[in-house]
Amino acid sequence: MATAMIEGLLSKGVYKKDEIIASSRSQDTKDRVSKALGIEVTTDTASVFSSADVIVLAVKPNQIEDILTTNSVANSTKKLIISIAAGIKIATLESYVPDSRIIRVMPNVCCTVLESASSYTLGTKATDEDRDTVKKILEAVGIAFEVPEEKIDAVTGLSGSSPAYVFMMIDALADGGVLMGLPRDMALKLAAQTVLGSAKTVLETGRHPEELKNSVCSPGGTTIEGVKVLEDYGMRAAFISAVQASAEKSKEMGKR
Repeated sequence: MATAMIEGLLSKGVYKKDEIIASSRSQDTKDRVSKALGIEVTTDTASVFSSADVIVLAVKPNQIEDILTTNSVANSTKKLIISIAAGIKIATLESYVPDSRIIRVMPNVCCTVLESASSYTLGTKATDEDRDTVKKILEAVGIAFEVPEEKIDAVTGLSGSSPAYVFMMIDALADGGVLMGLPRDMALKLAAQTVLGSAKTVLETGRHPEELKNSVCSPGGTTIEGVKVLEDYGMRAAFISAVQASAEKSKEMGKR
């Protein structure tokens, strides 16, 4: 996710390469990211905290405490810290670095292509200027909504995790095309473009997906036949349950 966000910010011109510093405990990752993105990458996390004004914590949730409670980091006060670690609450983050301003964010991997769907919640010390900063960052790579913290888990279940579900759907649609005789590369491109076009139709027309679905389904036609099969197999329930399961997992992680 960190790499995806940096790629998006650089491609949109929000920050220049020499304005970004990243850290990784892995020397291999350090070398790979530095070469791929042309930014400074270090294995010394504390140096990032000491030199940067805005810190993005793009690490696994179980690494947060270890990073924020080291003396060199904890003493780097009065920073804006943007956390994208799933399930870690603002109160927990503020307990580690009480002098910092915290914003909790849930982006998604589509920021790589500047189409992320994100949400953010301000901590108790975050300012209006901090809000503007995080909006600038997130809106450079997609859309972003400010939400109460209790809604972040729901966002995690929906836009945070669902790219994986959509990728699975595209793969399955392409398999259907291959089953019916289409070449694999053609089937995949047709499936992906159809999902892209359908999403843009919802966003740009403002019409409800149900209305758009009905407009494609002619009486006794091919599409309603396929819709019936999807309903028979519980497609709606499966997607709803997947979002719910991911959101519940995010809540569970926040309790640890």
